[in-house]
Amino acid sequence: MKTLEQLLAEHPFFSGLAPDHLKLFAGCAVTLRVDSGEFLFREGELARSFFVVRHGSIAITSVTPQEGLVTIQTLDEGDILGWSWLLPPYRWHFGARALEPAALISLDATCVRTKCEHDHEFGYEIMRRFAQVMASRLEATHLQLMNVYESRT
Repeated sequence: MKTLEQLLAEHPFFSGLAPDHLKLFAGCAVTLRVDSGEFLFREGELARSFFVVRHGSIAITSVTPQEGLVTIQTLDEGDILGWSWLLPPYRWHFGARALEPAALISLDATCVRTKCEHDHEFGYEIMRRFAQVMASRLEATHLQLMNVYESRT
């Protein structure tokens, strides 16, 4: 059986991360399984964690007045889920629902933020990596909006 540190080290998001920084992450982590259809979080809820997708598919969702629940992006093995924990007021900007049974690693947001405050090099590395995640989500949202408006013309 692999340790959390080993599982994190195998994930693309953590590739090239210093071993001491991997240990910091592992100290905030637990494994998690979710069933198909289960919400990990809903838009507007307090963002207490973020997730490493190990297996399965997760839909990032938003609720719109006309369409109801809309999938913005689908995440699979190798993806990171959640960035709202980084910035006050620490509320989810989107929701997330399992499309199939999924195995994840959940990282406690308060734990990681505290470690970032104590180790600024670690904090910088986290922000650098999550900036890429946020840019990817923004791009996916943009494309989704383009598809919605294109289908109305």
